[in-house]
Amino acid sequence: MSKKIFLSENEIPEKWYNIVADMVNKPLPPLNPATKQVLTPEDLEPVFATELIKQEMSQDRWIEIPEEVRELYKIWRPTPLVRATGLEKALGTPARIYFKNEGVSPVGSHKLNSALPQAYYNKKQGIKRLTTETGAGQWGAALSFASSVFGLGLDVYMVKVSYEQKPYRRMMMQTWGANVIPSPSNTTESGRSILAKDPNNSGSLGIAISEAVEMAVQDPDARYTLGSVLNHVALHQTVIGLESEKQMDMAGEYPDIVIGCFGGGSNFSGISFPFLRHKLTEGKEIRVIAAEPASCPKLSRGRFEYDFGDTVGLTPLLPMYTLGHDFQPADIHAGGLRYHGAGTIVSQLRKDGFIEVQAIPQLETFEAGKLFANTEGIIPAPESTHAIAVAIREALKAKEEGTPKTILFNLSGHGLIDMSAYDQYMNGNMKNYQLTDEEIAKTRDSLEKLV
Repeated sequence: MSKKIFLSENEIPEKWYNIVADMVNKPLPPLNPATKQVLTPEDLEPVFATELIKQEMSQDRWIEIPEEVRELYKIWRPTPLVRATGLEKALGTPARIYFKNEGVSPVGSHKLNSALPQAYYNKKQGIKRLTTETGAGQWGAALSFASSVFGLGLDVYMVKVSYEQKPYRRMMMQTWGANVIPSPSNTTESGRSILAKDPNNSGSLGIAISEAVEMAVQDPDARYTLGSVLNHVALHQTVIGLESEKQMDMAGEYPDIVIGCFGGGSNFSGISFPFLRHKLTEGKEIRVIAAEPASCPKLSRGRFEYDFGDTVGLTPLLPMYTLGHDFQPADIHAGGLRYHGAGTIVSQLRKDGFIEVQAIPQLETFEAGKLFANTEGIIPAPESTHAIAVAIREALKAKEEGTPKTILFNLSGHGLIDMSAYDQYMNGNMKNYQLTDEEIAKTRDSLEKLV
């Protein structure tokens, strides 16, 4: 039995998979926030590169990966599929556990899968500068590297609590030439309005998005980029699942369960959509589970409504499961998962019953991460520990039932720049955050007024 399963460089996918083509019910259209009419490509031109807008609205099943992007993917792709034999033994489970190791990328996470094509399309269009937001810093680091490759300027609005908790991610971005600003900041009207109400605001992805969008639309030579949530980001990430399909076949396996941690949906979509294709088109029996933080439970306790993708209300209105754009998540260490809403594709799939959700308390995630580190030798990112925790739950369930399930999860990144979080966990300085129904209702129930 092989511990690791590799593909050759010529097996890097040539096309991305667009699940919208195979969905029973297509996602509802985004709306222009000013007119409440269906969003047009022209509405998005000041914000995104034209080719990315086409991908966002495409219903084509396959979209070709530019050769220049595929060549850059060769820096680290294909990534290995690994059999978690050490974890299996520790759990005493009959389940076979596999993980796709996206932590081997230069930036330590899956985010580079979308950062490179986004920078490529902007460069091709003649854009000179990009703006973006980042939570834990994984997306910011990825776009910093990609911008450096294509000679683009970059401003990154980094959620303030992560800016303070994760200085090494900030240093990574700066090493690749990015300008990193803690958000909320005084550099934008959006940031100033937030700070006027709450000078000690620790930030959120929604606030950082507001600032980055505001900066982009003021400069005709600039465009905004996003690391999750949107359709074209999910599209780019499907290289993960497309490679995994080939590798699972090489192992003589097909997963019964596919798991990804969930913030806005990028790595979850990347690992799961190619497998969901078989469920949608062939009726293949497979469970797909989104692992979200219990402190930010948009898929499990949010409402399916039109909502803004940012806090201030500069983005289009998106049909999604959301806790409300005013929701202020707890300062958990999985900064990449501290987002109030879910992508429109995942939201529709959730609404139609094609995916499941499990909300995991913070302490359980770090317990799972520490066990994984001790059995597989890889210290996982705090975001990835959510997927590991669900994999452990399902493996123990298989043990109780005596059923040899095959489990696949995405290890979205390593945690070597997140050691302060592990330090807090091991020293007993970490806690779970419990949200009451009343707390969630404060922001969630205001959504009826938007449309």
